[in-house]
Amino acid sequence: MSLLSLLIALAAERSLSSSWWRFQHYFQGYSNFVDDNSKLANLKQSTLGKALFIVIPVLLTVMILDSIDNGLIHLLLSTVILIVCFGCVGTRESYKHYLQSAFRGEETTTALHHQQLLEDKNLPPMGFGQALIWLNYRYYIAIMLYFTLFGAAGVVFYRLLCAVIEQENSACQAKCQQDEQASASEQAMANDANEAEFDEADFDEIKQDPSEHEQNNPPSLTGGCNNHHDVLFWLDWLPVRITSFGYMFVGHFTRAMPVWLESLFDFQKPTHRVLIDVAEKSEDIMIGENDCTAEPCLLVRLAKRTVLLMLAIISVLILAGVLS
Repeated sequence: MSLLSLLIALAAERSLSSSWWRFQHYFQGYSNFVDDNSKLANLKQSTLGKALFIVIPVLLTVMILDSIDNGLIHLLLSTVILIVCFGCVGTRESYKHYLQSAFRGEETTTALHHQQLLEDKNLPPMGFGQALIWLNYRYYIAIMLYFTLFGAAGVVFYRLLCAVIEQENSACQAKCQQDEQASASEQAMANDANEAEFDEADFDEIKQDPSEHEQNNPPSLTGGCNNHHDVLFWLDWLPVRITSFGYMFVGHFTRAMPVWLESLFDFQKPTHRVLIDVAEKSEDIMIGENDCTAEPCLLVRLAKRTVLLMLAIISVLILAGVLS
């Protein structure tokens, strides 16, 4: 049944454009419901509250599916949940707008689309194609693997955890930006006030010892705003190595193998870095001096081949009875 659900979901995901088929629609509604209730909102600030925020929908999914005796209805409901959790419309739109701007030669707009994608998904500095490699894993391959192993409940848990971490990181970055703006504003006001009191001797002092009059550096936006949580790191650790092996298999196996082996038992390296390093070694990326479309297009094609490979492997394992 899981194989049939996967095939239907992959075929239907792109053609169902209504917001009713998008995970973010339900997540936003659920998050707003909790935030509108003062008691629940206060509870959500604690570690236990965040855990319950994720676990409750997962338990409801398990209870509902276990209560269904009809196999066809169980299949349909599981498939609907899978379709909702698959993909990310925002990322696909960013990719389309990026290519349109690049082909029109609008370098500034292209760079803005690149930066916007990194900010929306709380990603560290990386190339546009590298970001697409990671997001393709997160919204497609990881969903496929967790659905195959843990069913619809596993998919709900993984996607909820990703969404919660993205939301928290967005709030963290917004707070850092506000603090930075407030600090800059206060510094500007202090400078204006001091300008009226400075005389010639003051400027001589500054020239002699500028370190005493330096402005404070603005707060770092990356401090406390990491793009992965410890739990998510461990949830991604094995699937990322399985996926990167798939990239190796559909690309340059011998060239990517040393990179894959080097990261195989690395428990410190960020998971997105493992996947991106292997993917780049698995593909010949010939980039012209002013060509910003080659890398994304080549890596996206590599990612699509990997998705098909993962689907084929899952199909063989299910048909062979290894997976149910």
